[in-house]
Amino acid sequence: MKTLNNFPYHSALVLGLAKSGSAAAKALLQNGIYVRVNDMKANKEDEVVQELIKMGAEAVVGSHPLEVLNGMDLLVKNPGIPYDNPIVKEAMKRNIPIITEIELAYRLTESPIVGITGSNGKTTTTTLISDILNEDGQGVKVAGNIGIVATEIAQNLQENETLVLELSSFQLQGIIDFRPKIAVLLNIFEAHLDYHKTLENYIMSKCNIFSNQKETDYLVYNADDPILEREVKNAKAILVPFSVSKKVENGAYVEGNTVYFKGEKIMDRDKIVLVGEHNLENVLAAIAAAKLQGVDNSSIQQVLTTFTGVKHRLQFVTNMNGRQFYNDSKATNVLATQKALSSFEKPVILLAGGLDRGNEFNELEPYLNHVKAMVLFGETKEKLKALGQKLEIPSINIVENVEEAVEKAYQVSDEGDVILLSPACASWDQYRTFEERGDMFVQAVHRLM
Repeated sequence: MKTLNNFPYHSALVLGLAKSGSAAAKALLQNGIYVRVNDMKANKEDEVVQELIKMGAEAVVGSHPLEVLNGMDLLVKNPGIPYDNPIVKEAMKRNIPIITEIELAYRLTESPIVGITGSNGKTTTTTLISDILNEDGQGVKVAGNIGIVATEIAQNLQENETLVLELSSFQLQGIIDFRPKIAVLLNIFEAHLDYHKTLENYIMSKCNIFSNQKETDYLVYNADDPILEREVKNAKAILVPFSVSKKVENGAYVEGNTVYFKGEKIMDRDKIVLVGEHNLENVLAAIAAAKLQGVDNSSIQQVLTTFTGVKHRLQFVTNMNGRQFYNDSKATNVLATQKALSSFEKPVILLAGGLDRGNEFNELEPYLNHVKAMVLFGETKEKLKALGQKLEIPSINIVENVEEAVEKAYQVSDEGDVILLSPACASWDQYRTFEERGDMFVQAVHRLM
């Protein structure tokens, strides 16, 4: 098990005891750091709290007194806790460094790190990269925002293994020295402003992925994204662009029906199973990262001719009576739904709606020309209904939830249609997670069968 070398902190407050918080607390305790944990929703009898107390942690649960910062020289924050939280604000006032457990994971391993971030496509690209490296026989472990705590994985990595990390803006905002050998930056568009407050703050958090890179590292980036084209000028790393629209000499691109990396043919485009232009971007990013890792083209080809998508991200569910069902529950914002809709030319029955974050949906207008029906649910159903009426979509239906939406969608569909769950909203008004929402969709489809 790896240890924290040259760690300049002697005491740490771990704020929030979700999976990442408890893992961070354990790692710190195992390295001789004095740990105080604080969680509003926990109580002393909880199993995880009892375990940490037995390991030597001090537990303050059920409230958030500012006194928990007393005597602490580091704050390890759950990524989901915003920076306007009173304890976080007080820590900043006291000049106490604030990190997320991604920083700890970096300090706990000497293995190479491939880090992936972006507003959309992170999970698909992360999965593609890890699958390709595995196919090539390289040792690889996947963690981060994909659902596996990075700290736990980092401590137990073997010398010949690579750590592939999916990274959110929330995680990246809390770094100090974190430095991936290969950083992959897919795209940036306006998102999570309820957390970051401004677009510039959000951009800065995303670009933290390359802020500590050196001249011997690599930055794979989307050369079709104007924000990234501007921001990567500040990078010290070797720039490796990818583009679906133009030839890029030092990166991955498409020309005709052929995918290239630095002028070398990788494979024919029409043999790639994943649908959608946005997935082609993810594919090019994965190819670039894999080639930088020395992967053989046959391994890339094997994965890309068989990989049908990540669960809940434009996931093909089934073909029933000539209708194709797709689960895109991970489309929690407008851009993701734009990309899903642009993946199809067939008539679409769109299932959408969810948490109302105050935004409008006018950006969907150019992508709805082949939508023949909308089935809407959640807090935003009336906003989406108004958009559909404005565009004179023939069939607009309001239902209570995703399960009812599946039944109604089938009723209004015809042979040859695509029935697409792509909500354009977060799930938290009705479901705990987008995964739960997607699972409900898939189960409802199977009940129809």
